[in-house]
Amino acid sequence: MSGERDHLADNIKAVREARGLSQQQIAKAAGIPRATWTHLESGAANPTLAVLVKVANALQVRVDELLAAPRLSARHLRASELPARAKGHVAIRKLLPEPLPGLDIERMTLPPGARMAGVPHTPGTREYLTCERGAIELAVAGERYTLAEGDVVTFRGDQRHGYHNPTAQTAVAYSVIAFAPVTS
Repeated sequence: MSGERDHLADNIKAVREARGLSQQQIAKAAGIPRATWTHLESGAANPTLAVLVKVANALQVRVDELLAAPRLSARHLRASELPARAKGHVAIRKLLPEPLPGLDIERMTLPPGARMAGVPHTPGTREYLTCERGAIELAVAGERYTLAEGDVVTFRGDQRHGYHNPTAQTAVAYSVIAFAPVTS
């Protein structure tokens, strides 16, 4: 348990400092005495589950994140370490190593003349396409948009859509998909 207690102390302090809050401010927000907070950060406390829940809520993190081994302050990933796939001639690479709820960001490389059909997403989804290099032709619900370098088109991602590189050079585009919130 001392390992988890050390993790707890390190994580509480790191998250509080990242939020730019003093021990007094965050203890008040959590509804616990400052002395208790000081003991938590020093590793001397043996908190109840109720106190852990209050601390997690005040820091806006999950309880399991407070008990986990501390995360590195930075992580360097090579492009080859990111999830990638091919769809026809188009190379698609995720830009984030782990998924963020409700968000997907991908880099698409389209060789000259390449085409790719997009998959309509759930109703309410928004998609943002930006052209980084070359030109991309986007077809959405019967309309066509030609994006030059730096251009962005935002559209409803629940419609039929497709991508085309109409040029003789390789094109690179980024797609950001903001999925509609799931309602129960």
